[in-house]
Amino acid sequence: MEPQFLPAAIAAHAPALLVMIPLILSAPAAMITSGRAAWVMALLGVGAALVLAAEIFLATRAEGAVLSYAMGGWEPPFGIEFRIDALNAALLLLLGSTGFLALLFAGPSVADEISRQKQSLFYSAFLICFAGLAGVASTGDAFNLFVFLEISSIATYAIIAMGWSNDRQALTASFNYLVMGTIGATFFVIGAGFIYMSTGTLNMADMGRAIAEMNGNRAVEVGFAFILVGIGLKAALFPLHQWLPNAYAYAPNFVTTFLATTATKIAFYVIIRFRYDVFSIQTGFVTNAMLWVITPLAIAGMLVASTQALFQNNVRRLFAYSSVAQVGYMMLGLGMATSLGLSAGMLHLTNHAMMKGALFMALGAFALSYGIRRIADFKGLGQVMPMTSAAFTIGALSLVGVPFTVGFISKFYLIQAALDAGWWWAVAAILISSVIAVFYVYRILVAIWVTPPNEARKASPKRVPLAIAVPLAILAGANLVFGVWAEPIVDMARAAADAAIAAGVNP
Repeated sequence: MEPQFLPAAIAAHAPALLVMIPLILSAPAAMITSGRAAWVMALLGVGAALVLAAEIFLATRAEGAVLSYAMGGWEPPFGIEFRIDALNAALLLLLGSTGFLALLFAGPSVADEISRQKQSLFYSAFLICFAGLAGVASTGDAFNLFVFLEISSIATYAIIAMGWSNDRQALTASFNYLVMGTIGATFFVIGAGFIYMSTGTLNMADMGRAIAEMNGNRAVEVGFAFILVGIGLKAALFPLHQWLPNAYAYAPNFVTTFLATTATKIAFYVIIRFRYDVFSIQTGFVTNAMLWVITPLAIAGMLVASTQALFQNNVRRLFAYSSVAQVGYMMLGLGMATSLGLSAGMLHLTNHAMMKGALFMALGAFALSYGIRRIADFKGLGQVMPMTSAAFTIGALSLVGVPFTVGFISKFYLIQAALDAGWWWAVAAILISSVIAVFYVYRILVAIWVTPPNEARKASPKRVPLAIAVPLAILAGANLVFGVWAEPIVDMARAAADAAIAAGVNP
């Protein structure tokens, strides 16, 4: 690849280094005894990945640009290939930037929630999780994708479970996630096996070329169905989302923040990659699966999960159900099978990372200061923690879709895409889900800004550590900046959608 701002020798290996640097640093991070030193090492690893992701993103900005990196010099389809275009370049940039901001937040948050003896192991597991997610977003090999998916998942189970000393329900949440995640991974590898049996290759681009020459191969169709169920579970697609509420509610605050901004997004990307790269857009079975399976489930998730959020008293569970609804918005865009719909789904993916990142970081700051999680305990926080409360409010208003926030931009483009497709009922579902969101957000904001604080809390206001305040301010500010100046993220989403559709037209 042509270097953008890094030396040519580094830029040439950027796709591999982005995955390998965090993975290699996970070993020394586990061996050192100082949690702070492990945190710094994790920051260095993810910071390097962010720089490499920016290099790759700039290199794929040209229309039709594709980076192909042959691991070990073995050319595809015989060797493992990292294949990056505008679609996964955007995902890698999102993963690097949100991962780095979440790690800044992790310093004081992890020190508060994870015992000192386990902190280095915690950061080591996080680096493995990050490397796994980066590998999923980079690889062009179906089995390699499965391996990276499991690397990230196993590490995720570990970092969720490490919160048990602070909340013993974290261990149960981690076990439930492990069971559901294992089922999802099994479905995926069975599906990949069916396709491999029919095509004789694991390279996804080569799979696409082989499938394009077939005519209604039943084994390939069954394979796609298995993959859709397996990745749908990882993406928390309704009704396969049962692992998510407890995982978000009882994991350490940093883990919830990171997972909310990355994990379901990477799974959504995998569905797009198989939908367009492996199966051409003319494949009738896949188109029907999107229209008659994914779209109804997306609509159901938007409405049912939003309604479930209304009845939650634990704020993190509330926003976990909200995340299931937001996955429904993304899947709705994918189900439309149009360029407008897919770009709207990708736009909401990016914007949801910004809004949920701000919300969960603010919740982490509240928990660090006062140890609160229930709505009833949020009384008067606007008076004792005004800046954190303001950042939380911005994220909440963005979630609802108030104008001049990124949430409004997402929903505007989704509605536009639905109207263009003639899906008036989808517009109605988007509006109803947004109205429901007003009610559950209203409960929290009233407690924060209208209800007065108790005397003890008023007498001892807490200062938020700078390591939390800075990334929180960046994410809250991004919700407003890109809500007014939306062109950069809209252009990025369109380029990602165009790259995916171009792959489907030319398998």
